[in-house]
Amino acid sequence: MHLSRYLDKLKQNGKEELASAVGNTVSEIIPKYIRTFSFNEHITGLLMGHVQSGKTSHMFGIIAASADEGFNIFVLLTTDNIYLHKQTIERATRELDSFNICGEDDEIKFVSNKLKKPSLIILKKNSSILKRWRGNFSSSGFCLGNPLFIIDDEGDAASLNTLVNKKRISTINKHLDALKRLSSSSIYLQVTGTPQALLLQTIESGWKPRFVYYFKPGKNYLGGDFFFSQPPVSSAIFLTDDKEINDLLNDDEFAVNGLKRALLSFLTASAHIFYTKMDNVCSFLIHPSFKIDTHEKIAEKVGDYLNTMLLDINESQLEEQLRESYEDLKKTKSDLIDFNKVIAFVKDVLENDRISIKVMNSLSSITDYDKGLNIIVGGNSLGRGITFPRLQTIYYCRRAKTPQADTAWQHSRMFGYDRDKDLIRVYMPPTLYKVFTDLNNTNNSLIAQIKKYGIDNIRLYYPAGIKPTRSQVLNKSSLSVIAGGVNYFPFEPTNISIETLDDMLKPFGDEGYYTINLKLMIKYLEQIKNNDSNDWDNNVFINCINSYIADKPGEQGVLIVRRERDIAKGTGTLLSPNDRALGKSFADRIVLTLYKVTGNKGWNNQKLWVPNIKFPDNICFYNMDK
Repeated sequence: MHLSRYLDKLKQNGKEELASAVGNTVSEIIPKYIRTFSFNEHITGLLMGHVQSGKTSHMFGIIAASADEGFNIFVLLTTDNIYLHKQTIERATRELDSFNICGEDDEIKFVSNKLKKPSLIILKKNSSILKRWRGNFSSSGFCLGNPLFIIDDEGDAASLNTLVNKKRISTINKHLDALKRLSSSSIYLQVTGTPQALLLQTIESGWKPRFVYYFKPGKNYLGGDFFFSQPPVSSAIFLTDDKEINDLLNDDEFAVNGLKRALLSFLTASAHIFYTKMDNVCSFLIHPSFKIDTHEKIAEKVGDYLNTMLLDINESQLEEQLRESYEDLKKTKSDLIDFNKVIAFVKDVLENDRISIKVMNSLSSITDYDKGLNIIVGGNSLGRGITFPRLQTIYYCRRAKTPQADTAWQHSRMFGYDRDKDLIRVYMPPTLYKVFTDLNNTNNSLIAQIKKYGIDNIRLYYPAGIKPTRSQVLNKSSLSVIAGGVNYFPFEPTNISIETLDDMLKPFGDEGYYTINLKLMIKYLEQIKNNDSNDWDNNVFINCINSYIADKPGEQGVLIVRRERDIAKGTGTLLSPNDRALGKSFADRIVLTLYKVTGNKGWNNQKLWVPNIKFPDNICFYNMDK
């Protein structure tokens, strides 16, 4: 009854495709894991989807279907974020109207219901709140004879033990463990699009999922494969200068090309959206840094530039800049409104002050960004579940020295369903674009493993310099993770001796491929270094090969050699389509492709050998950080 009512509500709101997808998820999970529940155990499972791909809808579907199976006490945990918590309560109240929905201060509502209707209590992962509700559940007596069903949204954030390497238990983790043990049995369902920290838990910790279910996004979803595929398939990415954030903070005249272009693109896209009545909201996200003082400075800069635009609204220079943005969007949006309408729209919004600049961080309290034109500036608060409606423009220049895969991927707020793929633009530096491209490749590899193997035999790896997750939640050490089936190459390569490499590779021609000993492959890699060890560390790849040799001592590798390649540096890809396809055809081999570039396009006019390595599709490696 609860599930059919929820699915009907989705269909009534025009979400037939989503209702069908939720129904598929429920039909897989309920018979295997809920209907077979023994009511005398504590089990942990994982529901995985892409970032902003509709996980909340699938959570609600599982909650409704489990209520039909007799479960009547549900706890939905959100991150300690007031925006996300508010969104979740409002949505649950609308969509699960057959439930007793309780917020953090609804103790009386929970108790007085007396389980006549299934109760869904939505709590932030906050120490004092969790402690208080442990007391509420205990004093009510309801948990003594009923299993507890806990759904941990963003289950890899805040829930895990951050003191595992100090042989202690962190406060939130302690409260959550005590919460699920208030009852004689429980199901703890972790939900996330970035499960690295969960998959790397030990079984002994009690937080490693026993089962995993992955649901694929709907056909209108814009995700990693749209923005960060390799080679690129989208015109949505505009590469900015790597040092632009420094110029932005230090330049009083706002002579920063990337952010200027992003603002103009946002105004142009907004004009089309509002004139065509596609929506009554358009959002522009600026993610410059995790530092709060930087957010205020950038917001002030944007305000200053909008004021300058207002003063110059009748000048030809501004019209020329808008024309450039218009022509860029016209390339992908063939039915873009007339340029004169764009000019009129920009004049109107500037003269009537219809653009809101909002700062979102731990010191701010904005929640009203669901209508109008909104420019949102922030840092850490821009990740983990917060949804920005009609987000069409993103300016992202934050770069960590050692980025974490799960944290960085959660910053992909551009992913989602309500974006117009022809009007969306993402502005970021090349090095950051390469990080996200690598993350997308490895994320796809992880999903492929889950679909093939389930929870067993999953191994993770990422390019050197990227950690899978925060090290304090991993037992003993953090991991650098690198996945099979992905092509990796250095961004700033150097040759120890190009003459030595020339001599070593002399026996191999420029056509076809060669089968070689893996120890010989290591010899080639030892001749190549990288100026940025965060991007490419030879030792990581050599260690991976050595591990493979130890497991399969007689295995051979594949070598592809190409000379006189006139390739531009920093394009986000290296291999030609033919060579990429050739390497991909060896799904069960380690493939090393060596390109000798001419040096004419961004390589300091120096010839050098650039490596590209791909490990077998069906295995993954991980390396302990030193």
